[in-house]
Amino acid sequence: MILAIDIGTSNFKAALFGFDGECRAFVSEPLAVRVTGGRHETDPRRWLAAFESCCLRLDSLAGPLAKIKALSLSGNGPTLVPAGKNADGAFDRADGAALGPARLWLDRRAVEEARAVSEAAGAFVDGGFFLPKALYIKNREPELYEKTGFFFYCPEFLAWVLTGEARTVFPSEGFERWYWTAETLKKLGLDSPLFPPFVSPGETIGTLLPSVADRFGFREAVPVIAGGPDFFAAILGSGAVRPGMVCDRSGTSEGLNLCTEKRITDRRLMSYGHPVKPYWNLSGIISTTGKAIDWARTLLGFGDYDDFYAAAAAAEAGADGVIFLPYLEGERAPLWDPEARGVFFGMNGSTTRSDLARAAVEGICFAVRDVLSVMEEAGAGVGALRVTGGTSRSAVLNRIKADITERDVIPVEGNAELAGLAAIALAALGEYGGHGEAASVLVKSGAVFHPDEKKARCYEKKFDRYRSLYRSLREEFRA
Repeated sequence: MILAIDIGTSNFKAALFGFDGECRAFVSEPLAVRVTGGRHETDPRRWLAAFESCCLRLDSLAGPLAKIKALSLSGNGPTLVPAGKNADGAFDRADGAALGPARLWLDRRAVEEARAVSEAAGAFVDGGFFLPKALYIKNREPELYEKTGFFFYCPEFLAWVLTGEARTVFPSEGFERWYWTAETLKKLGLDSPLFPPFVSPGETIGTLLPSVADRFGFREAVPVIAGGPDFFAAILGSGAVRPGMVCDRSGTSEGLNLCTEKRITDRRLMSYGHPVKPYWNLSGIISTTGKAIDWARTLLGFGDYDDFYAAAAAAEAGADGVIFLPYLEGERAPLWDPEARGVFFGMNGSTTRSDLARAAVEGICFAVRDVLSVMEEAGAGVGALRVTGGTSRSAVLNRIKADITERDVIPVEGNAELAGLAAIALAALGEYGGHGEAASVLVKSGAVFHPDEKKARCYEKKFDRYRSLYRSLREEFRA
């Protein structure tokens, strides 16, 4: 069996897959996020506790863990963990692993450092990415910097604790801007030994430490296979493996990943190698979609998501003229504006809770359409959306998304990150000819949501207003 693990923002997920690609068991553990101003942090030791809990539960659900032939890991990013110098025994020593909280992908405190990194890299790098966070620690937390042995992304941190091997998973060609080079580190005065050497998805990071194998009942020398960032695994797990296919990974944030035949570059988007060679991936990440839904649900006083979506469905398309900008934590693609803020616009005396719920759902769908429109402006052909993640389970949201984007929306069954990790591991073990072949066996999709032409026409004008509203308020956000 394959043990696939994905460290999300709010949940730690694990599943066992057979060599036939079938999921034998799935478990998850909740994770907590501490938010203070623009700081978003979590305790990495909770990941270790969640790993332990998931292993115990999987052992009881699907038999002894000695059956596992490989582990494959992915996680949210760009999340930075300042770690110690020695992984051995880290499950039992609080000071042997993380030296402080992990700074999550939403953490925006390193704005000034982002300017320095952008200058050194010769291209814009947002403050939420890895190097600005590391530079922030060097500049403003020198004691922590001196104690740090390695800076890790979250799945590489777990891999280091499990194997004792410090590595960074570099997904593919085109990611240089968002990782680092020796030259960039030198320009910034960052110590290169703190940044572990690169490996590629599908390569073995190391084998389980004897202490870890004994503790959980794994067999000896089980390989831990690099899966890469969560979105990279999800692309495979969504089945978006041919040009024109879009992986719409919806969770706290939302990542849109379009498979293209050739590389397409646009400063508003990211472009890098696709998990299936020789294709490329054109990507845009929206900062707060699922988080915006959760915020609106709480703000409007709905007890659960079913009630919230039912209210949104009860309102007319267009939400009686109300427009919602979902920029609760700034915005990444296509705006790259950390100062952008959330807005409800166009309310009047007859606006209802249902209208506001509808506007919130429409707002995140307009954000998706905004990215897709930029992809088309850059010359890409954009097809159906293969949706995964928490919000993809809402038929109401899927219906509205199909109408607003004017594209078929196809929910993918199961967990895309974990299925993608299983595909990567099985291909690495020689069970399939490559990532794409493995994904074609593992991925299953549900019923298709087709756009309603009448509602789509209604949304055309409102989308133009959505875009113009941000442009009108851009300078006000900086006041």
